[in-house]
Amino acid sequence: MNWFSRWRRDRVLRRHLVPTDAFNTAVGRLPILHGLTPDELARLREMASLLIHDKTFSAAGGAEVDGATQLAIALQACLLTLNLSEDSYRGWNEIILYPDEFLRPREEIDEAGVVHHSRDILAGESWHGGPLVLSLADVAASGQGDGLNVVLHEFAHKLDMLNGDANGYPPLHRGMDAAAWAHDFSTAYEDLCARVDAGEDTAIDPYAVYDPAEFFAVLTETFFETPDVLHAEYPAVYRQLQQFYRQHPLQRMGAPA
Repeated sequence: MNWFSRWRRDRVLRRHLVPTDAFNTAVGRLPILHGLTPDELARLREMASLLIHDKTFSAAGGAEVDGATQLAIALQACLLTLNLSEDSYRGWNEIILYPDEFLRPREEIDEAGVVHHSRDILAGESWHGGPLVLSLADVAASGQGDGLNVVLHEFAHKLDMLNGDANGYPPLHRGMDAAAWAHDFSTAYEDLCARVDAGEDTAIDPYAVYDPAEFFAVLTETFFETPDVLHAEYPAVYRQLQQFYRQHPLQRMGAPA
């Protein structure tokens, strides 16, 4: 970080650091943040303050967005990057918030060249180089330790997109084994696909089998929300995400790994 970046960061935090009471209240409402050390919480407060200052929160479809909602989103987004670079969410500016699930038009061309039009019902969406979109109803249900978290999911896509389109292969840190990442993720992905195709009621959200990008995002949700489930189902993937996020949520829960 150069001198100007440090000066700007310090200036923003002097003027816009999230107040202690608001921060403590927000953390108390998000069980996935429980177990963070005082030092981690202090860094999370700063990172969330910077994200709220740097991103534009836009309401759509009649949504009402208050400071508590912005803080809840920022805290969970910055949980992912707690031990990563503070500019991990670079290259885009806007977070669009709908009151509930929203519709997105889809156009597909089949093998015969026929164009098919449909509409998807979404709780969240991330665009490469563009905005991140969230349903406030799903944001309100996130962070409770039940395995589903639209905030973590969509912000994981943004990390995946740091080296191009989302494909389940984000830029790995120096020292991480790219071949091991590919092997562990592809092995787990093929296994989950087979289980879902067989009609098994899996502990991991079956939406993960949609494609490798969704697999990475869903397993990021599981890693932070229910790390015991991911470690039991796919321990090799847990270890890869432990290296990537530089965190150990299972240990934070006090559970042996």
